[in-house]
Amino acid sequence: MPESARAAAWISALGLQPHIEGGYFLETDRDTLTLTNPFATEGATRNRSTLIYYLLTRASPAGRFHRNQGRTIHLLHSGRARYVLIHPDGSVETFVVGHDVANGERMQWIVEGGDYKASFLIEDGDDECLISEVVIPGFDYHDHNFMSSREELVALAGEDVAKQYGWLLAKPATAPDHPL
Repeated sequence: MPESARAAAWISALGLQPHIEGGYFLETDRDTLTLTNPFATEGATRNRSTLIYYLLTRASPAGRFHRNQGRTIHLLHSGRARYVLIHPDGSVETFVVGHDVANGERMQWIVEGGDYKASFLIEDGDDECLISEVVIPGFDYHDHNFMSSREELVALAGEDVAKQYGWLLAKPATAPDHPL
C-alpha cells in the first residue's frame, strides 16, 4: 500500500526510517549525560533520556507488542490510534490517543517500564498517527524485548486477550497482518 501524501511528506521532512516494531521513527535527541544503568542488562551506564518521533501509517499501521525497562512518555502530535498495554500482572489497558480529550482520548500517556505495549491505527481514524516518545533512562536495545509467541501472551494475559490481540505479536512473515 502506498503512503498517503501527508505520511510521505512527514517521512521525508523528518527523515523517518522504518522501525523494527512497525511504523517509522527517528531519534532526535540522546542526552549526552549518563547515569548508572538501573537495569540488570548489558552496559554500565545509560543516557539520561532519549527522544524519538514515531509514525504509524496505513502502509505500516501497527507497532507490535514490545516492552522497555525504562519509562516512556508519549506525546501526540497528529492523528488517532489505539494503544494496548499489558501490565506485568496480566491486566490489560486499552485507550485511543487523539485530540478529542472531552471524550476520553489522550494526548499524553505514560507506559511504565515492564509493560508491554502495542499500537495500531483505528478504522475510523486518520491515515497517520505521529507522536514523540521520551524514554527515561534513555533507550537501549539491551533493555527492550518483543513478545513474539502466542504462548507467552496467553500465559501473561489469558486466552481471550490472545484471541483479540494476538495479531499484534512480533511476527515472522507468516503471522496475520493488521485487520484494516
